[in-house]
Amino acid sequence: MKTTLGLIAMLSSSAFAASSVHEFTLPSIDGAAAPLSAYKGKVVLIVNVASQCGYTPQYAGLEKLYEEYKDHGLVVLGFPANNFGAQEPGTNAEIKTFCSRTYHVTFPMYSKISVAGGDKAPLYKFLTGANGGEVKWNFTKFLVDGDGKVIARFESEVEPDSAELTGAVEKALHK
Repeated sequence: MKTTLGLIAMLSSSAFAASSVHEFTLPSIDGAAAPLSAYKGKVVLIVNVASQCGYTPQYAGLEKLYEEYKDHGLVVLGFPANNFGAQEPGTNAEIKTFCSRTYHVTFPMYSKISVAGGDKAPLYKFLTGANGGEVKWNFTKFLVDGDGKVIARFESEVEPDSAELTGAVEKALHK
């Protein structure tokens, strides 16, 4: 009960008036508090993911992108969400196992959250507030600079290895 209340407090303390993603703390896929402030100074790609989606193979591209650029300052963060077509029905443990066994994901994964609708997580209220409106489907990607500001948004169909996305990552890393 105490842990549940602590997580609720963490999630609800993320104010609507946030000026940076670094102001948010959410539970990792294992349930531990995982503050986004840990990524200050890094370029971050925030992605709402799902295990049973036509875009699910993008996990492989996201992992490749992470492996290629992590030593240069890029972090990919996966946020499982079941908002679209009930395509992420599993528990956090099931999602973690699926990602590691099927796509060998090593980038940080967070606990399942809502990215749309009335129960949308405060982080996604911040991300969508001035950055293209509501998330339309799984694998929407938000590129965030080292100061925690959203600098680009890529819709689901933009592949992680596309020139558009990798070019934006490279530009952000070289600022």
